[in-house]
Amino acid sequence: MGRRLLRMLVAGSLLFVLPAALLAAPLAGRWERRAPMRVSRSEVAAAAVGGRMYVVGGFGSGGAVLEEYDPGADAWRERAALPAPVHHPAAASLDGVLYVLGGYRNGWTPVADVFAYDPRSDRWTRRASMTTPHGALAAAVLNGRIYAVGGIAPDGGSRALEVYDPQADRWEARAPLPTGRDHLAAVAAAGRLYAIGGRIGGSYARNLPVVEAYDPAADRWERRADLPTPRSGIAAALWQGRIVVMGGEAPAGTFATVEAYDPATDSWAPGPPMPTARHGLGAAVLDPDLYAVAGGTTPGGSRSGITEVLLPQ
Repeated sequence: MGRRLLRMLVAGSLLFVLPAALLAAPLAGRWERRAPMRVSRSEVAAAAVGGRMYVVGGFGSGGAVLEEYDPGADAWRERAALPAPVHHPAAASLDGVLYVLGGYRNGWTPVADVFAYDPRSDRWTRRASMTTPHGALAAAVLNGRIYAVGGIAPDGGSRALEVYDPQADRWEARAPLPTGRDHLAAVAAAGRLYAIGGRIGGSYARNLPVVEAYDPAADRWERRADLPTPRSGIAAALWQGRIVVMGGEAPAGTFATVEAYDPATDSWAPGPPMPTARHGLGAAVLDPDLYAVAGGTTPGGSRSGITEVLLPQ
């Protein structure tokens, strides 16, 4: 019944129609604190590679710092620095390699740079640049390729979608994002790329609830159920079969809010709030746990080294 799933219950002669938002079970789990990062920062990128979490970029001195988290030891260590400092980048993990895409450099200049990090050799290599510079973009891996979406380009545009083939080391433009935005999240699930939330023109006074799903086979976008809490500067990851969206900022402050989306039913449900509200954070899954790391505790350029983990129940 359209993009919203409705369940109809018949009781006697009465027909009840329940919205999708009321159908999904709340996301279960409990949060715990872990060892803080060595370098406090926000507007970072994070990804899991080989059972460890990597956090890179961010405001201030952390722009070139790469930190690695070992969940078994609950410890952070610095690895080889990113070749060029950046804030508001995106990150993706593919075939045991960490990719860092775009972001801002020299203040607020969007860049198209792509760097690949091999944890085994602790070395970075430059890969083919994206077709469009993006700052405050999002990225996800789908069908063995990396998709980069949204973010602010030099001309102010924020609808770009492009896909990277690591074997050919080549980027190609695809159907643009219907709702241009930045400071959004992107997650791959059920054969689709989901672009979630974000804001218009870099202003967290213009947050959006928009969720759009991209079908790579058809090169087409479709609108899905809105994010219940409009916000930007969020982090998201696929965890326990649902897309979990955490944190964010708005003029009134930062969010501890956690909301979970089920692609199978196109519905949202609440999750346990983060212990610390923040924006510009990173997220990664180190099976079976979901981590939320770094981020600013107040809107704007604040920063932290906070590490919190959502444990399944």
